[in-house]
Amino acid sequence: MHKVSVREKVFKLRHAGYSYSYIAAQTGLSKGTLSDWLADVPYHPNEHTLVTIGKARATSGEKKTQIKQQSLLKARQDAENEINRLSKRDLFMFGIGLYLGEGSKTANVVRVVNSEVNVIRLAIAWFMSLGVLKNQFGITLHLYPDSSVRKCLQFWSEATTIPLDQFAKPQIDRRRNKKLNKAGKLPYGTAHLSVKSGGRKEFGVFFSRKILGWIDSAMRKAIMRA
Repeated sequence: MHKVSVREKVFKLRHAGYSYSYIAAQTGLSKGTLSDWLADVPYHPNEHTLVTIGKARATSGEKKTQIKQQSLLKARQDAENEINRLSKRDLFMFGIGLYLGEGSKTANVVRVVNSEVNVIRLAIAWFMSLGVLKNQFGITLHLYPDSSVRKCLQFWSEATTIPLDQFAKPQIDRRRNKKLNKAGKLPYGTAHLSVKSGGRKEFGVFFSRKILGWIDSAMRKAIMRA
């Protein structure tokens, strides 16, 4: 049976009203990580928290959480208004930036790697806006020993709408003594999204070279404009 991931456990504990200190002790995560993950989660201290850290301190934490959530909401509303509607040109440039950060720089390979599903979905949308067809995508999942292969394949296939027959055999990372233990922290692993030529020469080696050319040109012009 698939283990409950650390992330799932964190959210369950916070919804139940436990403090960052308690959750950190239960999961081994830092309070900074918890703050990032739980920024949007309403906090109402439970009886255990009130007894452990005191009513005044717990109430103060609840108030701080409310203030932070109000600030986050305002920031997102302001950002939404400032971004407004994306044009085709906006998406094109956004995709170049995405590939600069998350794409393969190896010649002849077109690939985006990320554990965040929305990043992979954005990459798919960008590639398709450039003329790539859905059957040209391939995905390889890099998972961990605690991952459920079946669950991860199903998750990524549904999230990306890429059929399972376009997924390669998942790679399981079994290295020991790694500096950062990923067990439970990436419940669906990392997706390696590749674009295959599918018999269309313009999406083979030339496509890789063109993307790297776009990145180089955009970087030079951005630096000159700054």
